Amino acid sequence: MYYVYVLKSELDRKLYVGYTENLQSRLKRHQDGEVISTKPRRPFRLIFYEGYKSKEDAKRRERYLKTSKGKASLRMMLQDSLK
Repeated sequence: MYYVYVLKSELDRKLYVGYTENLQSRLKRHQDGEVISTKPRRPFRLIFYEGYKSKEDAKRRERYLKTSKGKASLRMMLQDSLK
């Protein structure tokens, strides 16, 4: 399985969207500061994830969620989680 996930920074409340094949391992790497792009924004809270059988489907969904339209969809879907 491949996972698309959304993290919310507890520091600056910004969202990070990514995809991975091993969700638990990837989350640990984010929390431990091993991911350069998120290191200064730790700690994170996982607020959303989706599973896909196809790597290409997961990558396509990640790319969409990083667009302005995708971000707007996320904010609408996750209103309570973003409070």
